[in-house]
Amino acid sequence: MAVSRALRRLLRIRDIQEEQSRLALESALGDLHRLEHALAVTNERERRGRSLVQASVQTGQLEDRLAGHEESRSACIHAATLEPRIDGTEREVAERRREFLSKRVERRQVETLIQEAEAQVAIEAERRGQQTLDNWYGSRLYRESGKESADDESAAATTPR
Repeated sequence: MAVSRALRRLLRIRDIQEEQSRLALESALGDLHRLEHALAVTNERERRGRSLVQASVQTGQLEDRLAGHEESRSACIHAATLEPRIDGTEREVAERRREFLSKRVERRQVETLIQEAEAQVAIEAERRGQQTLDNWYGSRLYRESGKESADDESAAATTPR
C-alpha cells in the first residue's frame, strides 16, 4: 500500500494554506510596523513642537511659539488617531499568528501521516523480502534433504547384504 494520492494532495493544500497564512501574517506585521513608525514620527513631531515653544520663550518670537503650539496640537491629534488603529492591528496580527500556527500544525499532522504510511510500506516490503528469503532457504534445505535421502537410498541399494 503506497501513500495515497489524496494524502499527498492534502499535504500540498495544507502547505499552500500555511504559505497564505504566513503571507497574511507578514502583511499584518508590516502594517503594524508602519503604524508604529508613524506614531514614533508623530511623537518626534510633538517633541519638536514643544522644543520650538521652549526656544521661543527665550527668544520672544511669537510666531515660533504659535507654530510650536500648533505643531504639538496636531501631533497629539494624529497620535490619538493612530493609537486605536495600532491596537486593532495588534489584534489582527495576533489572530493571523494563531491562524498561521494552526495551519502549520495541520500541515505537520499530514506530514506525520505520510511518514507513518511510508514507514508502514517499508516495514511491509521488508517483511515480504524476509518471507521470500525464508521460503527460498526452506526450499533449498528441503531439496538438499531430499537429495541426501535419495543418496542414502541409492547407497543402501548398492550396498550388499
